[in-house]
Amino acid sequence: MEGHYIRLNRLFSQGRNVVIVAVDHGEFFGPTPGIVNLPEAIEEIGQADGILISPGMLGHCGHAFDYRGAPMAIVRLNWSTVYCDQWGYRQAQSARVISPAEALGLGADIALASLTLRTGDEARDRDNVALFAQLASEKRQAGIPLIGEFYPIAPNELRRDELHTLVAAACRILAELGADAIKTFYTGSRFEEVTSACPIPVFALGAEKLPKEIDALKLAHDAIADGARGVVFGRNVFQAKDPAAFLGALRLVVKDGASPEEAAKDYNLE
Repeated sequence: MEGHYIRLNRLFSQGRNVVIVAVDHGEFFGPTPGIVNLPEAIEEIGQADGILISPGMLGHCGHAFDYRGAPMAIVRLNWSTVYCDQWGYRQAQSARVISPAEALGLGADIALASLTLRTGDEARDRDNVALFAQLASEKRQAGIPLIGEFYPIAPNELRRDELHTLVAAACRILAELGADAIKTFYTGSRFEEVTSACPIPVFALGAEKLPKEIDALKLAHDAIADGARGVVFGRNVFQAKDPAAFLGALRLVVKDGASPEEAAKDYNLE
């Protein structure tokens, strides 16, 4: 069994669904409420199966990963303007930040790279695919799993059916390019079409902070019911009133099949 399969199997320990917390927002937004002091804030999310973090912050947060049973360190490999709504960027230019081998050397267990398609420019789409394909090739050589993230331009401006069609196509494309798992948007009642047509695990991302914590638990519950193998939540965890309590409730929903209402009650969520 190759190295990337060993590490991926550790993420899905005992075949259970996965809860990943994303704390890499500072790589695109700078200091972000809830994780301004990331080395301190990360101590609240030790129950996560994995933590998505930027390469530069992994060294500052090593205490979150250096003990038996700790979350797996998931390091983002590329940077894209698609996330930078605060600057009005809309072209989804992507750049390599670190190689899979370098991420492994930093202490990463898993790598993640984003891909944006349908940017409005064929050459840009080609270049984005070329970068992802190169990273997929390098991850095989390094022996580290690669999560492919599909994040479209201005997703909140897409109709639900447009988002679904785009996500369904892009997830299959990511699998065919060599991703080992996928992080993407939950598209609603048709999401099972995405997961059933994709031969690798799909994780639903949380996107913006939802108004109520029960709403985030319901999103996770619905995604799992439609075939997702886990979730990748960021602001819905670290901007929760009590991040550790919310994460505990989220684990009940994702890993143990609890209803959102049961999980919220068990952890005294509002």
